Amino acid sequence: MARTNPLQFIQQVRAEVAKVVWPTRREVALTTVMVFIMAALTAVFFALVDLLIRSGLQGILNFFG
Repeated sequence: MARTNPLQFIQQVRAEVAKVVWPTRREVALTTVMVFIMAALTAVFFALVDLLIRSGLQGILNFFG
């Protein structure tokens, strides 16, 4: 692998950073809200699954115990 000197490296990094398309403030806010909504839905889903499993196990244990 060819080594580049530090000046060339910095120039290459700057050129690559210039190619980055940064999201707008609205896009960031929208995706942040979507992440929070999906996290809340996931938490509710797993809470319900946990409740169903717990009540099912309690029913089985009460039946046999």
